[in-house]
Amino acid sequence: MKNIEKIINQSKYKHIFDMAKRAGKLGFKENVKVYIVGGVVRDLMLGRDIQDLDLMVEGDGIFFARKLAKEIGVKKVVPFEKFGTALIPNKLFQIEIASSRSETYSSASRSPSKVKFTNLEEDLKRRDFTINAMAMDIHPESFGKIHDPFGGQNHLIEGLLTPLDPMKTFSDDPLRMMRAAYFASKLNFKLDSECRAAITNQSYRISIVSWERIREELIKTLSTSKPSVGLVIMQKTGLLKTVFPEIDIMYDMNQSSEWHHKDIFAHTLQVVDNAAKLTDKMEIRFAALVHDIAKPVTRRIDPVKGYTFHGHDAIGEKMLNTVSQRLRLSNKLSGYLKKLTLLHLRPIALVKSEVTDSAVRRLMVSAGDEVQDLMTLCRADITTKNPKTVKKYLKNFDIVEDKMKVVLDKDSAKKFQSPIRGKEIMEIFKINEGKQVGIFKKAVEEAILEGTIENTYNAAKRFLLDQK
Repeated sequence: MKNIEKIINQSKYKHIFDMAKRAGKLGFKENVKVYIVGGVVRDLMLGRDIQDLDLMVEGDGIFFARKLAKEIGVKKVVPFEKFGTALIPNKLFQIEIASSRSETYSSASRSPSKVKFTNLEEDLKRRDFTINAMAMDIHPESFGKIHDPFGGQNHLIEGLLTPLDPMKTFSDDPLRMMRAAYFASKLNFKLDSECRAAITNQSYRISIVSWERIREELIKTLSTSKPSVGLVIMQKTGLLKTVFPEIDIMYDMNQSSEWHHKDIFAHTLQVVDNAAKLTDKMEIRFAALVHDIAKPVTRRIDPVKGYTFHGHDAIGEKMLNTVSQRLRLSNKLSGYLKKLTLLHLRPIALVKSEVTDSAVRRLMVSAGDEVQDLMTLCRADITTKNPKTVKKYLKNFDIVEDKMKVVLDKDSAKKFQSPIRGKEIMEIFKINEGKQVGIFKKAVEEAILEGTIENTYNAAKRFLLDQK
């Protein structure tokens, strides 16, 4: 961890510190103490990229925000009167300015029931973890001075997540339990024993948090470089039983070990981490998390094959309707996850040399724009530790992609849809709009997929006329 002088002189933080200096000078002029606070100080010390600038003033944060906005040429701020906080829209990064405050909570809500404006140290006390409870003075005469009353710098060096008072911290705002898992994944930090025990003790209280906020923390965890760290914490502390019971039940549930981890949960986490190595796309990582979601409900024991999971792809697709509704997933994300779950077993079936072009086309049509994402998921799904097996499977997926390229070249990259529109079908067969029109269109598309006819208007029309 670099010292503060080196941090201030880093060119990648110039835009942040230029703005901080302007705010500090304004604070001096207005006789107001101003600090950079929270996660920004943490990330500066870790050398991480900074997306936003969080400032705290001992005084009226909204008043100061309006003054600073005028100083930098921004016409409007977005105030939050209850918390004495305001956002200043800014092209390069968002600026948030808050009044130093303490908060009181009721047991039924994670929103503060009472807010009291106070000084710097009392404000830092209310924050979730010691590594987020530091401040940097930006007063012109003391610019860069670090206020660290609770040992956050030492915990950064130790790679340790700990709240000041774990039981109170998580009781006040149960979402902080999810944030503990997220920060552990993001920073590759460990939870201290008191922190872990407090989450386990209060995991049931996550139920008072809105599903929208739970979803966002889950997605943030999946977006980290090693999501399994946070997911294991959620499972071990009991959070996953409420947040994602379909994944929690996978823990300690055996499967045949020929290709995968014996434990379905361990296999799933390995697939998620593999996906994280292959792509930054959160949606693929989410698909990795849910691709085997139906294995626990489809698990059977075959006397010869051992554990089987027949139909877990199709059943998993249906299960995701419930998951999507609970986590308030968008229709777009829900449809994406369902598609990749349904199709994740199909590419490996295309390895055989005798597979027809029509079979390849069908997979490509089914996957649509997500075909490359599907292949990434399939590669992530290789979790065996046998290097020869890994090499074999990766080569097999290369073969599948080569077959797709051949078929795509043959079809000149055309979409496999009926070139005949519904209106013309109605004219050819003298029928009205209805199900029969769709049946004829489907017949044309099937003929194209099978390679019976070319994907052209004339070939499709001849095919239809032959049906009269």
